Amino acid sequence: MADALVSIVLERLASVLEQQVTLVVGVESEVDNLKSTLQSIRAVLADAEKRQFSEELVKVWLERLKDISYQMDDVVDGWNTALLKLQIGAENPCIPKLKISSCLPSPCVCFKQVLLRCDIGIKIKDIRKQLDAIANERNQFNFLLGGSSQESSSLYIISIVGMGGIGKTTLAQLAYNDDRVKAYFHERMWVCVSDPFDPVTISRAILEALQKESCGFHELEDVQQKICTLIADKKFLLVLDDVWTENYELWEQVESSLKGGAPGSRILVTTRKDDVSTMMGTTYKHPLRELSEGQCWSLFSNIAFCGRSREKVEELENIGRKIADKCRGLPLAAKVLGSLMRLKDNKEDWESILNNEIWQLDVIEKHLSTPLLLSYYDLSPAVKRCFSYCAVFPKDQIISKDRLIKLWMANSYLNSRGSIEMEKTGGDYFEDLVSRSLFQDFCRDNEGNIISCKMHDIVHDLAQSLTKNECFILEFDDEKEVRMASSFQKARHATLIITPWTGFPSTIHNLKYLHTLFVGRVVNLNTTAQPPPNLFKHLVCLRALDLSGHRLIVELPRNLGKLIHLRFLNLSNNLMRGNCQKQFVIYIISSNSGRFLRLPQGMRKLINLRHLEWEGSRVLMLPKGIGRLTSLRTLTEFRIIGVCKIGELKNLNSLRGGLVISGIDNVKDAEEAGEAELKNKKHLHHLELMGFGWLGSAASKGVAEALQPHQNLKSLKISYYSAATEFPSWIAASSLAQLKKLQIMHCSQVTYLPPLGELPLLESLIIEHMKRLKYVGGEFLGSSTTAFPKLKHLRFNEMEEWEKWEVKEEDEEGRSVMPCLHSLTIYKCLKLESLPERLLQITPLQKVIILLSPTLQDRYHKVRGNDRAANLRLRCRINPTAYLPASVSLLVYASFLDATVCVFSAANLRLRCRINPTAYLPASGIYLKNLLYLDKMLLSCVFISCSSLVEKHLCEAYLLAFSTDDRDFCFYFLLNLECAPNDKFFTV
Repeated sequence: MADALVSIVLERLASVLEQQVTLVVGVESEVDNLKSTLQSIRAVLADAEKRQFSEELVKVWLERLKDISYQMDDVVDGWNTALLKLQIGAENPCIPKLKISSCLPSPCVCFKQVLLRCDIGIKIKDIRKQLDAIANERNQFNFLLGGSSQESSSLYIISIVGMGGIGKTTLAQLAYNDDRVKAYFHERMWVCVSDPFDPVTISRAILEALQKESCGFHELEDVQQKICTLIADKKFLLVLDDVWTENYELWEQVESSLKGGAPGSRILVTTRKDDVSTMMGTTYKHPLRELSEGQCWSLFSNIAFCGRSREKVEELENIGRKIADKCRGLPLAAKVLGSLMRLKDNKEDWESILNNEIWQLDVIEKHLSTPLLLSYYDLSPAVKRCFSYCAVFPKDQIISKDRLIKLWMANSYLNSRGSIEMEKTGGDYFEDLVSRSLFQDFCRDNEGNIISCKMHDIVHDLAQSLTKNECFILEFDDEKEVRMASSFQKARHATLIITPWTGFPSTIHNLKYLHTLFVGRVVNLNTTAQPPPNLFKHLVCLRALDLSGHRLIVELPRNLGKLIHLRFLNLSNNLMRGNCQKQFVIYIISSNSGRFLRLPQGMRKLINLRHLEWEGSRVLMLPKGIGRLTSLRTLTEFRIIGVCKIGELKNLNSLRGGLVISGIDNVKDAEEAGEAELKNKKHLHHLELMGFGWLGSAASKGVAEALQPHQNLKSLKISYYSAATEFPSWIAASSLAQLKKLQIMHCSQVTYLPPLGELPLLESLIIEHMKRLKYVGGEFLGSSTTAFPKLKHLRFNEMEEWEKWEVKEEDEEGRSVMPCLHSLTIYKCLKLESLPERLLQITPLQKVIILLSPTLQDRYHKVRGNDRAANLRLRCRINPTAYLPASVSLLVYASFLDATVCVFSAANLRLRCRINPTAYLPASGIYLKNLLYLDKMLLSCVFISCSSLVEKHLCEAYLLAFSTDDRDFCFYFLLNLECAPNDKFFTV
């Protein structure tokens, strides 16, 4: 209703502006502003009209909007009616009985027009004030931008326009990741466009974002047909980040496939250019302006003065304000400069930055390059080199921290500092760049460590400008093929992006000084488009070669052994083919278990090689002599087969990170296994031993004993340990004191578990497919004072014969058992009868998952007078008039109790029990006494007995619509809550 009314008013306002009548000075602009404000309000009416039924304030807001719309309609209608009367009077002067003949309008008519204009001007200004207030109020409701029910099939495009570093992408990310946006749209896609604008590449990226997998289509028409199918009748949000092209024909090729979405679909564009916004047919443009002086200072000072004393801040503030002014309101500049100044302690250093002559330079990006250059020039020479190297990555590419450090190492940018390893030095350099805000968009692991990042496109521009004749990103087509030979001959680092319609550039060998070569993902590469046969004969300076972007079956030239300087080789996600008679050719072998990658014999010549990776590629065999590569620090897998013996590992003591050793059943005996000397590999932190299958019981045990790793190991996985009846003795606290993660799989003959509870740092334990294990008891806990002192996650999978799990009182009396346990998962343990009662009582479990284990599910998923389920986060129903189960007293780690509308929920334990509205919580609150960690409680529509709650120390208490047996006591309870001044919220 409101949308329809607003639409009518907009049409009528447009008619006022179209009238050939001069309005009172200023009124025409008022009408135009009214129209603009109504259009912006109309954009959120679809969401507002949906929410008015559940939100009273939204309903009131809509009523006010409709009222003012009616007022506007009345004013405009009155204007049109009065104007029509004047026109009729002017055209028929004889009607009022005055017989005046003149070609000029009557003075009476002119006077009436003036009065009419003044009248409408006053009314429109008054309405404008009211409408502005309504428009401002809409912000408090956080309406979604959405089309009306009358929305046409044309695309609704929102453009965020502003200079580089102003925050366009950041704003788009905030919208894209908002929970309400996620709920509103069926599909969301994010595509970094940049320059050049290639319709095929962009359309493929859209399709991959929709499918959540690689695109198998190569022709634009096929890609677009698939897009149309996937978005048909769905509301989608597509973000096109960093668009530069002003060529409508290119945009039209992408746009044509996006018109089949449901009404409410949106395209969000970020661009630096107004002309791009216009070309794309923008529906709503959102210009981003510079920060105000105060906002810029706030951003700068929060970073620059972080952790400083008040005295120091006062000393530096005046200089800081002058430096902040030089940011010209650009958020990225303020952030980078703030990060730089945070590293400067002396007033002299701050004055040096303020007075630096570099402020006079005019380069790259106006206003922004200077702060970036200041930050760059403040880096040490070694870190400068590492930063500028990042220009080799395409814009908006996710950069793996681990890969980046390895590439720095390959190019000799990192030197060992005494006993400090190069990896540590690289990590320090990376953190330095992070601290200066030269990296962003971080992805972190579970422990909060950065594992990947991106570079802002302006920062990337700086890196490219610093390496103008060194680093190149080359997208080859037939035209560039000719120019490449003369333009890039002195390139040192290059990324090749080969377009779908062209092959591997034949002139690539002209880049004979290359130190780094990445080959970007190739699409639709035909069978003849292979690297030139003599490629490595010419590129003999290569330090780093990364072919992981191909994801295709290609032949690697036989000259690989010529690359004596090579330190980094990545063959991930590749399958190679070739003639096995060629000494240096990598090729595949087919077998019943799939296709394998076989590395060439010539690789043993690469004595400088430090990193050899092939994630996602299945390697059949390593070449004989791989043990000569004593500089190797990264090796994805060591497969024992054929000429590759386990003894080749003996001298590879620089290996670090993770290593998978497979094919162990090809090791003859313990003596041969001992030749690997795993105990000497102190930098190896993650180890997987798999494939003991064909060895006998005694041989398996002996080989496993001989494969004892260094005590620095943090993660261990043993799988297909099929014949032995017991585990190697080194799975113990004395040998694996640093172990944090342990996974044991397919140990089908082992009948008991070792004392894993003695491992002091173990945090995650997964045990699965132990077919003969029937009983787990005290032997599992071990004899230490605290069993499993750090264990957080415990999982048992597919233990087919497991029947009993006990933690006896005598086993745990006087000691702690699993004091940190957070989650317990039992999957497909068909015969397990119950979980240890004592374990459930003494551990701080927050999540228990039981799947495909019928005996356990019957016991715990249904409550039959057994309130032990209260400790398992399982939903359970109790008698509607019953008291809260007594077992709530066992939930001693609960931090939030919620009893709302007849439902009691200990939120962090997922107990949900239906309680009659008039039922009591436990009489006198006895059971709540034990909940020592309780700091938040929500009680609603429940009759409460409060006589012991005064002993609680709640941070927040919500007591809503309740009655109690002791009103005076209840208020005494409220008055004695210990909470922060701003944390008291009571509604009684």
